Amino acid sequence: MKKIAIQGIQGSNHYIVAQNYFGATSQLQECLSFDALVSSVVSESSDYGIMAIENTIAGSIIPNYALIDQHHLTITGEYYLNIHHHLMALENQKTEDIKEVYSHPMALLQCKEFFKNHPTIKLIEDVDTAEVAKRISENQLENIAAIAPKIAADLFGLAVLEDEIQTIKNNATRFVIVQKKVTEAIETKVNKASLKFELDHQRGSLAAMLNVMSDCQLNLTKIQSLPKIETPWKYAFFVDVTFDDYQNFAKAKAIIEIMALDFKILGEYKNGRDE
Repeated sequence: MKKIAIQGIQGSNHYIVAQNYFGATSQLQECLSFDALVSSVVSESSDYGIMAIENTIAGSIIPNYALIDQHHLTITGEYYLNIHHHLMALENQKTEDIKEVYSHPMALLQCKEFFKNHPTIKLIEDVDTAEVAKRISENQLENIAAIAPKIAADLFGLAVLEDEIQTIKNNATRFVIVQKKVTEAIETKVNKASLKFELDHQRGSLAAMLNVMSDCQLNLTKIQSLPKIETPWKYAFFVDVTFDDYQNFAKAKAIIEIMALDFKILGEYKNGRDE
């Protein structure tokens, strides 16, 4: 049985991804922070970890790029999940009874507009969407609500007070599957890769790198810069590329390795948007 580390608990979005990607028979390791999740994978307490990496509204979750890089984890897959936020509380509560709403900072950010119409409700950041729902249920907390996936209401016996309260309805999060030890990727099944590299401070150095990718018929789907804390004003670039022919990617790798500093392949895997 695969052991899967997730950020959050049963009923969270990470839980939903684990169910959809690995199946219901997997054994879940619930972690209330991404640091704890990474530690679980690094120590081999878990076989896989599931980490949110970017959202269509809130953008990149930059610290997670650093965690994957610093702990030498390998991305072996990805999953795109449409995000649905629901306001939930005890069965006897109504929206007008709610004084405080607790949830993950990302969920609160994605529901800002809804709460502009409810100015008396205090928004409080918490570690996880589903964990708040569980706490409300176990402690029978009145006048308190959670923002969480609807499955959390089902699991913990709460009432959904308001459906789909996210500001932008077309809201999706990309999750990556990470491992410590991996077997070599099967080239015929690989059509996406995540790379990290650094460049000298020279005019046109990034443009030259992007030209290599274009010439090798790679499609750049993501580029994210991250400052190097130990070297002020120097940046590492994290890049995602897709390709139709693995040989084109292999050619690009060989050239980038010559051109770039600290070149690293974070993972080669199947494009989750092909599913």
